[in-house]
Amino acid sequence: MANQVEKTIRIQLNDAQTIMELSQLIQKYNAEIFLQKNVLGSMVEANLKSILGLINLQLQGEDQVKVICEGPDAETALEAIESFLKAG
Repeated sequence: MANQVEKTIRIQLNDAQTIMELSQLIQKYNAEIFLQKNVLGSMVEANLKSILGLINLQLQGEDQVKVICEGPDAETALEAIESFLKAG
């Protein structure tokens, strides 16, 4: 059974951070990585390894999101994503 971890995070992005940087950061992990965000009352989920998925989420500072990672390095991937999203 694959290792799965999840965590709800309040984003604290700064102006210098881009979704391209986040996309590049997570490409090295073998885990499947998803992010869920409430958009206008509907829960939207995107694969974080998809740049289009990241764009569609329209991440902004102070958004609350759930990160779900599944795979052999899920915990490490979750730590890296949390660190990036809370770097602001």
